[in-house]
Amino acid sequence: MADDFSVIDSHIHLYPENEIPTLAWATTENPLAKQHSVYDYKIASAHAPVEGFIFVETDRKHDLEAGAKDGSGWEYPLMEVSWLRRIVLGQPKPGEGHGPEDAGLCSAYIPWAPVPSGAAVMEKYLAKAEEAAGDSWDKVRGFRYLLQDKPDGTALGDGFIESLKLLGRKGYVFDVGVNQHDRGRIQLEETAEMIDKAHDGVPDEEKVVFILNHLCKPDLTVTNIHTDTSFIAWRTAMFTLSKCSSTYMKLSGLFSEMDDWLKKRPVEDIFDAIMPWLSVVLAAFGPSRIMFGSDWPVCTVGVDGAWGKWRSIVDRLCYMASLGEDDMKMILSGTALEAYGIKKERRSEFEFVY
Repeated sequence: MADDFSVIDSHIHLYPENEIPTLAWATTENPLAKQHSVYDYKIASAHAPVEGFIFVETDRKHDLEAGAKDGSGWEYPLMEVSWLRRIVLGQPKPGEGHGPEDAGLCSAYIPWAPVPSGAAVMEKYLAKAEEAAGDSWDKVRGFRYLLQDKPDGTALGDGFIESLKLLGRKGYVFDVGVNQHDRGRIQLEETAEMIDKAHDGVPDEEKVVFILNHLCKPDLTVTNIHTDTSFIAWRTAMFTLSKCSSTYMKLSGLFSEMDDWLKKRPVEDIFDAIMPWLSVVLAAFGPSRIMFGSDWPVCTVGVDGAWGKWRSIVDRLCYMASLGEDDMKMILSGTALEAYGIKKERRSEFEFVY
């Protein structure tokens, strides 16, 4: 049974209470604006075997212009790298909610990076990030710069593409956070163009790996998938993106795109409602290019027992698709290990074997 297989959770967020003011989105009204620790995550996922997790940056405040000039705009993202260093090395500060026994749980982490600023600035940032990471640096498998709230065209700028090519040469992946639900089809179209530009003229072994987050945040409020232009555009984009080389998709983040009434329904009802989106992604990417991700703790907003419910939904997808054990294991852990280059030896100081 799929629920017996261990998981590499490919998408979680963590932050200590004393660093919440550094988060760009953390208002006093936000239900997520409280400490979310490794201990908290272990409780949330306790009913299922979790082999490890991949931490993804939590949108810390930053200043691109100041960062490019003298590095001062990178203070809070680098603070986050130091936070992950303490988790990975098992060296917590009092009250942070993790201990030495948790050091092995972080399979990899994906910090923020000033991707729009170009390769020269990225080189400076990587040196600063490596210093902040210390002995945990080998757990850094890639970087993210959230695109979902950025102006149209951001991902197509010369500096952005230059930085992506740099990441590819160094063997790092790029996590792609876009939002079709709120921003429309242009984010999907620009994502495909971004990938093409970043891979143009680049040898296969140096092409940056792209990992698409949260099914690109589709609009789950659609009532008629046969005629709705939003769904048709999203479905077309999924098959287009699946044809891009070195590109993977996370099965994650869909609770955030649901109506509140659906979040409160039984797992079976939720699965039936979102099956059209799940089936498209499975058909487009296949089990070897999709990976389980809980999006904890974001998934908990308005959803009781969210981690377990999402695991049940993914298990149900595997069952309904009549997947064999090997395919189930790829979705639950194997794809993440492969895409992020986890548990493999480095080729050189900056590169991983994929």
